[in-house]
Amino acid sequence: MSEDHASTAIAARVRRLEERLVDAGVVSDAELDTILNRFLAKASPLNGARIVARAWVDEGFRERLLDDANSAIKELGLSLGGDHAELRLRVVANTQTLHNVIVCTLCSCYPLQLLGPSPSWYKSLAYRSRVVRVPRDVLAEFGLHLPDDVEIAVWDSSAESRYMVLPMRPPGTEDKSEDELAGLVTREGLIGTAAV
Repeated sequence: MSEDHASTAIAARVRRLEERLVDAGVVSDAELDTILNRFLAKASPLNGARIVARAWVDEGFRERLLDDANSAIKELGLSLGGDHAELRLRVVANTQTLHNVIVCTLCSCYPLQLLGPSPSWYKSLAYRSRVVRVPRDVLAEFGLHLPDDVEIAVWDSSAESRYMVLPMRPPGTEDKSEDELAGLVTREGLIGTAAV
């Protein structure tokens, strides 16, 4: 089964569930749209980029972020809570000798509020299974070629915990403002499939 076909099948099942809820009078189509729009309005990779930029310019914030990400991101008005219990966030930092990448091998758990909607490849069975077994090969397919002496750590998200990568600050950016630095950060960099 191709990933496009699998996504289409899932979308069809979701729509059938929505139709049942509407038919039962539990919710209207307009209410569903409002809920989805409200949720997605706060979900953006710009949130993750702001976190990274702050960590690049504020060593104290970086330390707090790596120690207790949930508390640290609240300093920027962000959380992984919303209307539900707060999910555990762990931020893992790339270094000269360690590169981190995130995945959810069981499904597609992902810090949507901080990274925006997940890319289709993140949900694909090929990515989910291969990045754990052959991460260097998968990263190379994304165009990220790491030296052999750089260790790769793969972090597996779960229903209770989410991960975000803190990329290394690019050299030559010492004169950039926090906003300019945030503009350098990509969703792929926050997942770990690209350098920043």
